[in-house]
Amino acid sequence: MALSECECMIRRRSIRRMEESGLKPVLDNYRFDNYETTSEWQRQAKDLAFEFLEHGGGWFFIAGSPGTGKTHLCTAICGKLLEHRKSVRYMVWRKDAPRLKASVNERDVYDKIMDDFERCDVLYIDDFFKGTITEADINLAFELLNSRYNDRSKITILSSEKDINQILDIDEAVGSRIYERCKHYYIETPDENYRLR
Repeated sequence: MALSECECMIRRRSIRRMEESGLKPVLDNYRFDNYETTSEWQRQAKDLAFEFLEHGGGWFFIAGSPGTGKTHLCTAICGKLLEHRKSVRYMVWRKDAPRLKASVNERDVYDKIMDDFERCDVLYIDDFFKGTITEADINLAFELLNSRYNDRSKITILSSEKDINQILDIDEAVGSRIYERCKHYYIETPDENYRLR
């Protein structure tokens, strides 16, 4: 006879998953119920995010200018996936990519960090390819995304100031993998920074 978990254990496990994801500080602020939908594109983006969650897997990609709500929408998706007991990892490209590149010669450190990003149920990469892109960045992106591309059970969420065509211009192997996996769940925001209103 299987014992059912009590509500307090479920809640504790959920809190631990939030802390492990790296998203705990922003999950309270970036939810679907406070995502503004004053424009038609925002309503469509929110609807597409819900459709993505109902679909239950795949890749989701939102591209556009700073301040258009990319992080808000992606974090809200992650919050829902955490509620559904998925293991979520949050990767900030400008912070985590340099850390990974710096540890490449310490193989056990590098492998441990990469393993965390590659094996989790859900990986959210925020500000993908932000800043100057080097050959090492391209190699890192390919290694990370290719491992998730090859495992269809893995959910990958990306936000970037670069659209899919710009990523394809940087590296076709990386860009084509993103394009193939998120074809339907791809959004480009208009060039309007809502923080400056």
